[in-house]
Amino acid sequence: MIDIRPFTTLGHADHGWLDARHHFSFAGYHDPKRMAWGRIRVWNDDRIAGKSGFPPHPHRDMEIVTYVRTGAITHQDSLGNKGRTAAGDVQVMSAGKGVVHAEYNLEDEETTLFQIWIETDRPGANPGWGAMPFPRGARDGSFQLLASGSEDDGALTIQADARVLGATLRGGKALELETDPRRHLYLVPSAPVTVNGIAAGARDGVAITGEARLTITAVDDAELVLVDAR
Repeated sequence: MIDIRPFTTLGHADHGWLDARHHFSFAGYHDPKRMAWGRIRVWNDDRIAGKSGFPPHPHRDMEIVTYVRTGAITHQDSLGNKGRTAAGDVQVMSAGKGVVHAEYNLEDEETTLFQIWIETDRPGANPGWGAMPFPRGARDGSFQLLASGSEDDGALTIQADARVLGATLRGGKALELETDPRRHLYLVPSAPVTVNGIAAGARDGVAITGEARLTITAVDDAELVLVDAR
């Protein structure tokens, strides 16, 4: 099954400093048909104005992945972690038994990012945070692993049976990915693509399950972010 969720149908909240689109029910947006996709609970497409951001607030028992599309985000938390994650790079936070964090756009320009929440497999674990650079050129034409539940694969580690993948794809080019039909995959492209022949527009959500192989073809140059979860 491949279900296209057009960008225009996503939940929307405009707070001035934050313009957010919600792929799944979140905050004031509720759609009983879009509560989650497998263990993927939140996928927010955020635009954050310069010199603004999310003030300190708590989380627990959730794996939170931030993929920065443009600009940069600066993280700080109650564990003493602080770091700046720039466009194309990724940060992860395992909220575990509880953590307070803030995410600020300290830049002069707008920052755009995906904030993805995955249900944890280790409730009550010690919280943690990490970030890594992922140069876009290193994933031209193929998916690169950005984060996973494995500690020895060279990517960021989360406490969940899930993989976060990223790729860039030139217009007219295609890539293939073998998938487990029992898993739940969610793909968001930055530009129009086809997925096994089905058209998806820029920043649409593509919910996938029951497929053994994906062929993704870019209509225009596209950046792809994909989560594979149980």
